Amino acid sequence: MTPEDIVLTPSGLRFWGARIPYSVGRGGVVRDKREGDGGTPVGTHRIVGCLYRADRGPRPCEWAEPIGPNDLWSDDDTRPGYNLQTRRPFDGSAERLARGDSLYDIVLVTDWNWPDAQAGKGSAIFMHQWRGPGRTTEGCVAVSREHLRWMLPRISLGTRLIVPDGLAA
Repeated sequence: MTPEDIVLTPSGLRFWGARIPYSVGRGGVVRDKREGDGGTPVGTHRIVGCLYRADRGPRPCEWAEPIGPNDLWSDDDTRPGYNLQTRRPFDGSAERLARGDSLYDIVLVTDWNWPDAQAGKGSAIFMHQWRGPGRTTEGCVAVSREHLRWMLPRISLGTRLIVPDGLAA
């Protein structure tokens, strides 16, 4: 592990010498991720993209892509395009990326079960803004808006998000 890695530890997310409070999924850290379990999967996950709401703020990094009201992320493992970004109209199950709240104003996309997703292994492990300290996610890793903005200039495509096995219950 290097200082450039984003590493979850019991005392905070370690990144560039800082310890940052974070939240994980309602299912905790899991070794065997399944679609809908609310778990944050153990492993080394690379950052493969950044999405942002252009209507809510400036482009956070040069490789960020804007999202709007028709942008979705497929969590329907019975459909082609499972665990990929898609657009409306879409007749399968999918999560809206342009949410009414601010959680997905900036989203770092990881390579969990991507790009060649296996059905049932879980979709959309993002890093995004949290609801608040101690508030869980649906499986993503979340930090405060201020910390996310501090981290962004120090993150590049390929930065590793490391969820150690020792954090699993």
